[in-house]
Amino acid sequence: MFRASPRLLKCRITLFTRVNCSLCDTAKSVVGGVGNKRAFDYKEIDVLEPGQEKWKSVYEFDTPVIHVDKSNSTATTPASQKLMHRFKEEAVVELMDRVDRS
Repeated sequence: MFRASPRLLKCRITLFTRVNCSLCDTAKSVVGGVGNKRAFDYKEIDVLEPGQEKWKSVYEFDTPVIHVDKSNSTATTPASQKLMHRFKEEAVVELMDRVDRS
């Protein structure tokens, strides 16, 4: 059976956001720019939506935050590799590289 090496697996980026957040809008743009250069799976979570109480308790006052995980991991967790608030494309790519090496 073929098993992909960790380097061949895409990263997954989860963006924690909320409405009326200009930093979140900027973060979405940064992540979009990274997507133009490198493939990854993407999920966005609005921490203020019903059902997101777990993430609201962690990030309500800290958005935006991105988690970077291997795409084969089951789910993102508060222990995932992360960047918070203001970050640039280069920082996201560096974090993806770090996750790829782990």
